[in-house]
Amino acid sequence: MNQHNERLYRKLTQTSNLKFNSSTQKYSIDIPPLANIGYDTIGCHANSVHRNKTALVFEDSDRSITEFSFFELNERAIRLAKGLTKLGITAGDTIAIHTGQRPETAIAHIATYYLGGIALTLSQLYGPDTIEHIFNHSGCKVLITDDAAWTPLRKFRKRFKSLNHCIVTPTASGTEILFSEVLSDDSIGFQPIKTKANDPALLMYTSGSTGMPKGMLHAHKIIHAYYPTLSMFFNLELSKNDQVFWTPADWAWVGGLLDLALPAWQAGQTVVASQHRFDASWALDFMSRHKVTHAFMTPTALKRLAEIPDPRKDHSLNLKVVCTGGESLPSEVVRWAKNDLGIVCNEFYGLTEFNHMVGNCEALYPIVPGSMGKSLPGRTIAIINENGVVQNDGVIGEIASWKPDEPSLFLGYWGQSKMPESMTTGNWLRSGDLAFRDSDGYFWYQGRNDDLIKSSGYRIGPAEVEDTLIRHPLVAEAAVVGKPDTDRGNIVFAFIRVTKNTEKTDELKKKLQDYVKNNLAFYKYPREIEFIDSFPLTSSGKIKRKTLRERISQK
Repeated sequence: MNQHNERLYRKLTQTSNLKFNSSTQKYSIDIPPLANIGYDTIGCHANSVHRNKTALVFEDSDRSITEFSFFELNERAIRLAKGLTKLGITAGDTIAIHTGQRPETAIAHIATYYLGGIALTLSQLYGPDTIEHIFNHSGCKVLITDDAAWTPLRKFRKRFKSLNHCIVTPTASGTEILFSEVLSDDSIGFQPIKTKANDPALLMYTSGSTGMPKGMLHAHKIIHAYYPTLSMFFNLELSKNDQVFWTPADWAWVGGLLDLALPAWQAGQTVVASQHRFDASWALDFMSRHKVTHAFMTPTALKRLAEIPDPRKDHSLNLKVVCTGGESLPSEVVRWAKNDLGIVCNEFYGLTEFNHMVGNCEALYPIVPGSMGKSLPGRTIAIINENGVVQNDGVIGEIASWKPDEPSLFLGYWGQSKMPESMTTGNWLRSGDLAFRDSDGYFWYQGRNDDLIKSSGYRIGPAEVEDTLIRHPLVAEAAVVGKPDTDRGNIVFAFIRVTKNTEKTDELKKKLQDYVKNNLAFYKYPREIEFIDSFPLTSSGKIKRKTLRERISQK
């Protein structure tokens, strides 16, 4: 056993469910046969020594504070589960959760899992086009939302054809139901459904390189599959006593929910939350007020923080560790985090479909600025070519995970009976990302090998942006690609052919940008637009996106 493995064996296996087999010299992650995200995070602490410990601190827009103990969160989740049962919700039903970073989100998730239901996460950044697609594709009948996020969508409700029950907090109108009225009077007599590790639990719609967003279905096992690697990303301090966790990332996405909120509660820690839009100065004040010790932030958020000189001068920070992922982290930001902010910054890499493939843990091995880190224990990661052949160190290829060893593999895409062939080559799960591994075992990201755009930690599919643009009456044709950007990793760049006799003006560009913001999602709008008279086409009539990307690079 080498020195690196000895450290992992000695430290990580003592604080997580990672197991080491001395005969095979391999790690595995222990997944219990019965698992339930609700019980395994909040529920297991509700009647333990942690029952009165603060699980959630919510800071409202007026800075008023509401706190919930593990017992209180669990009790409200049971009351909600009983109320949802009265509405006819049963095991296997999907419940859409659209409440952002609020206590109702945590309560709704736990209640859904207790019912044996499937929590469908909806970002409050989504516009009506995206919401319509998700509801009509998933067939979801129940929505839990808050009035501020629902108000601009209310007029589009008829487009969400499967929606039967709309539960709103803190106010409701018409046939909508108040969240507080769904809560049962008490939690007596409710028995959560016993779920298995591979039972479906979590549905997240995320963009791909083609078509509209796909629903990725994860099982209850996901939090157990993530726990050892998150222990590493939080520098082996995830289970250390009295830590405070926070993320500016939306709880509708993997980064906010699975990489911070749920594992922190799984470890019995306090999570602080706010609906405030991320701002670097505000974030430092917020972390100082709440004595945040551990955080997950996207590289874009860290770049914003790095613009503030001497961040500890005017802020009494308890911050010790930040983990980050979603896009490549510039090496200069890694150095700033260590030297100026005085923290450990552990970067990691993975996909929503199968996550935590590569990452850093400063407590176990040195961080090399610019590198994504090393392959993580409990899975087998390699660089492969198009035929699935493992490449030598230093050779660029596609990052891949060995399917039999991948504990976090999703159950599949909603409505599809099997995994797309494009995701596999033999037993290798393909990531779509290019990298190389150096002789010390560190992986170095090189970019995408398809058209998916990764911007500020978001996944943006060109097809969905194009679909919205083409709906505009002045757009005849559109093609969207990613343009490299030092701040966001990539930005959305749209080439547009307008209808006949339409003037190509800056005013029209602004109107098209606003059209995407209002109908699809704010973060998906094209930050740059170029009008074009015709598109380069392949022999089969497809737009040559590679040629368009080359055109951008030549400017």
